[in-house]
Amino acid sequence: MIPADATADERRSLMFNALYSADLSEETEKKANLTYISWSQAWKVFKIFYPSATYKIFTNPNTGLPVFESEMGLMVHTSVQADGIEYEDWLPVMDYNNRAMKSVPYTIQVYDKQSKQYIEKRIEAATTFDCNSAIQRSMVRAIARHGLGLYIYNGFEHICDDSEQPTNNVTTQQKGNVNQPVQRQQNNTRSQVKPVQPTVKDEAATIKAEIIAAKDVTSLVSLYLDYTEAIESNPELKNLLTNRKKALKTLNS
Repeated sequence: MIPADATADERRSLMFNALYSADLSEETEKKANLTYISWSQAWKVFKIFYPSATYKIFTNPNTGLPVFESEMGLMVHTSVQADGIEYEDWLPVMDYNNRAMKSVPYTIQVYDKQSKQYIEKRIEAATTFDCNSAIQRSMVRAIARHGLGLYIYNGFEHICDDSEQPTNNVTTQQKGNVNQPVQRQQNNTRSQVKPVQPTVKDEAATIKAEIIAAKDVTSLVSLYLDYTEAIESNPELKNLLTNRKKALKTLNS
């Protein structure tokens, strides 16, 4: 309850504390021991507190697109306004290993613990899917600045592969656009180098077998992060993964 004689700052302080203390256990989910909240759930709860809240997706004045590009990579820019306060957020467009993406593929040097030497890794060109995902995550971060779900970011904000640390030696390759999708930072024990994937059909069969063989939800999350594009583009694999996840949660409950 906000006292009728509360000043603007007192009201905002009370609202921030209420947002920060909001129980989001029903809206969040765990992935690799980290807590996530989807943009739709974050916006739903935020609008309950601030029915008149609005958000903005900034567009590049030179292109009209909701993405900004420099030599360092692509970024998106959003803001969320409530109670006369607007918080902005900038977020890089990233691949599933949290590496900055560009409009063209490029390569980086990463240290491979197995071979104990630096190897070249290819970062694929960003797609509209990657940019849209970054926009939604950026909006959740702008909401968090108002207080809602801010505690979630007190831990790790992104998931990435801790075994590979890119060097400053980054070279751009002007090869044709190649697609691949994208959000969090710190310990992840997924394999450093993916196995060679011969054909789409064989890849789907391999992923299907791994989903069925998964013994826990953490293994499923790791599998999804390794094969995000293949799973998202295959409804059968996506449904199988979802059902397997539900079954494992039931078994472990």
